[in-house]
Amino acid sequence: MTSVWESLTIDAEDPARLARWWAEALGYQVVHERPDAVEIRASAERTPAIVFVPVTEGKSTRNRLRLDLRPDDQEAEVERLVDMGARHVDVGPDEPGWTMLADPEGNEFRVLRQREPD
Repeated sequence: MTSVWESLTIDAEDPARLARWWAEALGYQVVHERPDAVEIRASAERTPAIVFVPVTEGKSTRNRLRLDLRPDDQEAEVERLVDMGARHVDVGPDEPGWTMLADPEGNEFRVLRQREPD
């Protein structure tokens, strides 16, 4: 027996704002919005979802889990995300092939270069 990945939950000071930011970043849509949770998905029927829930404390340490994004054009995507409010994060020397950014609430994520053809 195995499990199916249903969702990822992210703590947020402003769940609605952060959910909308990630929905725009990923091309997702808000599928459910309540005061205690905002859920985004690629489409209403598709999983996994990302669920944003309210917390009162701000982020204080580095993520223990992060998203890695792989766009068609890494440089253009980094520029787009920074224009949307992401910021570059210094977590030590960058490895070749990715750029570390943080969303508006400071959650780190990586933008990877294009996949090499097999």
